[in-house]
Amino acid sequence: MFLKQAFEGEYPKLLRLYNDLWKRLQQYSQNIQGNFNASGTPDLYVDLQHMEDDTQDIFIPKKPDYDPEKALKDSLQPYEAAYLSKSLSRLFDPINLVFPPGGRNPPSSDELDGIIKTIASELNVAAVDTNLTLAVSKNVAKTIQLYGVKSEQLLSTQGDASQVIGPLTEGQKRNVAVVNSLYRLHQSVTKVVSSQNSFPDAAEQTIISALKTIHALMGNAVQPLLTSVGDAIEAIIITMHQEDFSGSLSSSGKPDVPCSLYMKELQGFITRVMSDYFKHFDCLDFVFDNTEAIAQRAIELFIRNASLIRPLGEGGKMRLATDFAQMELAVGPFCRRVSDLGKSYRMLRSFRPLLFQTSEHVANSPALGDIIPFSIIIQFLFTRAPAELKSPFQRAEWSHARFSQWLDDHPSEKDRLLLIRGALEAYVQSVRSREGKEFAPVYPIMVHLLQKAMSAFQ
Repeated sequence: MFLKQAFEGEYPKLLRLYNDLWKRLQQYSQNIQGNFNASGTPDLYVDLQHMEDDTQDIFIPKKPDYDPEKALKDSLQPYEAAYLSKSLSRLFDPINLVFPPGGRNPPSSDELDGIIKTIASELNVAAVDTNLTLAVSKNVAKTIQLYGVKSEQLLSTQGDASQVIGPLTEGQKRNVAVVNSLYRLHQSVTKVVSSQNSFPDAAEQTIISALKTIHALMGNAVQPLLTSVGDAIEAIIITMHQEDFSGSLSSSGKPDVPCSLYMKELQGFITRVMSDYFKHFDCLDFVFDNTEAIAQRAIELFIRNASLIRPLGEGGKMRLATDFAQMELAVGPFCRRVSDLGKSYRMLRSFRPLLFQTSEHVANSPALGDIIPFSIIIQFLFTRAPAELKSPFQRAEWSHARFSQWLDDHPSEKDRLLLIRGALEAYVQSVRSREGKEFAPVYPIMVHLLQKAMSAFQ
């Protein structure tokens, strides 16, 4: 029993002694072979041949599928299995301790430090052998997954977890604490792995795969909040259609108000959301990765709805141009830099000058197709048409919100262009039925753009 306990408890030491033994045996074999080659005595050769016939030299295997080193190590199998089982218990115990049944809070920093020290200790002790390191890494991966499962059970998924009207609720505070705890585990384990000397790639990949599940869980934990923020932003942007953009230019040549009411509301909401909710997360990069996606979506919705405004007077254009500039400031808190938003940012910048250009200039804009989709530009040109040339959503008798939903459900540019084509064809029928002599000046430009856009799908 004493030997069994020693071999199981101190298995890494036993394995190191085995590895040393194997190296010495290899060296011994090479020395014998070297002496034989050096002396070249026929008598010795006969003796060696006789020896080889009696006992096969384990270092020159005759059977191709026989691995003598593996055979030697396999004799340790029962001790390794027992050691790995105890190792897993040592890793699991501190986690089960800090997540008691019925508990509602994630582990404290000190408790998490204890878990990380245990992980580091197990990996350091196993470093004597590559295969042992790999086996212990699998245990560490299971430990990380257990931490994830226990943390997930603490998350609040009730309605108050996604509210964005008032201050943080108790459920939201707990979710923030859980995400921060998962983030610290992720950072600490990554640091432990990077500090290991000559750590096998397979072992590193095993642990990294487990850490990816932690990152995914962090994403799932904040998703209800992100969805609510995105929905609220969309609801604010869509109220631009309740404002009047039909006015002409005032005598001063400037808009009457610095920016629209919906834009002020949007700026106030985004600033409040960042300070009330997102600033409590320790993981800034993780937050920005998620909020930048909301900012991109907000810009796309803003441009989409701006392109639908009808009628649009000269004064309205000035105010809308101001809103475009203010939109950059509005989404600023969601980003490291607004320019990081990529295509959405370039679209915002490229669309603004089009407000004041002639329809011919708009049709020849270098931003067309590459930065701004054709469907958005043609949609915008409906603004310059007479009321008889109805926008696709007016023809379908949809609200702006319903049309926006339709566009979300039909991300394909071809589907959107076909809907526009239907509206243009309906206009032609309308003109012909009243025996009109000519079409609106903007109509041929729109048809030309539609044909150009559709040619890409031929």
